[in-house]
Amino acid sequence: MQFLTRRSFVVGAGLSTGFALAASPIYAQAILTDSNGLTAGVVQVPTSDGDIPAYRAMPSTGNNFPIVLVVQEIFGVHAHIQDICRRLAKLGYLAIAPEMFYRQGDVSRLTSIDQIRPIVARVPDAQVMADLDSAITWASSQGNPNKVGITGFCWGGRIVWLYANHNPRIRAGVAWYGRLVGESTPLTPLHPADIAATLTVPILGLYAGADSGIPNDTVERMRQALQNSRSGSQIILYPEVPHAFFADYRASYRKEQAEDGWRRLQDWFKRHGVQ
Repeated sequence: MQFLTRRSFVVGAGLSTGFALAASPIYAQAILTDSNGLTAGVVQVPTSDGDIPAYRAMPSTGNNFPIVLVVQEIFGVHAHIQDICRRLAKLGYLAIAPEMFYRQGDVSRLTSIDQIRPIVARVPDAQVMADLDSAITWASSQGNPNKVGITGFCWGGRIVWLYANHNPRIRAGVAWYGRLVGESTPLTPLHPADIAATLTVPILGLYAGADSGIPNDTVERMRQALQNSRSGSQIILYPEVPHAFFADYRASYRKEQAEDGWRRLQDWFKRHGVQ
């Protein structure tokens, strides 16, 4: 297996343009989407307590684009998340990924998951909800605030469910292998399974059958709870694939399932008016 080099690491305007250090090794299969025909780069999103950096990508011509919030993995808004924004922009979306951990610390420069976890543990769900609200407000000057979707990965997959419950103006969401159950704490009072029955926004959950961190029984618990909701949400469980199967820069990547999930994301957004 080949690896990509790290010599292109540059830090600017609050976001790294490379892969997070803790994500090593970076596999050469990593998808690199160009920015031809796009306006793409770091922007500053105003919030109630100061600006936060975000990566934004959209077509370079036109306006009133449907908006997609892209919620990061534990590694922050690094090269992989930025690339996903460009992939969505190539499909005609204004994709924006605000840095959710900005106030707590820069995880891109940390060298291990064990260093990152304490920072992430200090991020309140209420802060995340408010920052995503601010990202929609910022994006609405160039995009269509009536056509907003959300997608997120791992840590961000959990947020997709919670944000759709927080903001019912979201048309649809796609959650990639986000945690579904957990302990209630002052910073994380609710988890997706807690709000499933009352959810009104259609969410597509894409989960891994061999995910050691998200047991299949919790996925089934979520699926059963969703049957009592009016959201029309669905869960797909890919058998025998690991967590982070969409992360093309990691050994966990599974091309067939990742491509199937990406097609499902596009169909889900179109079906529910995010187009």
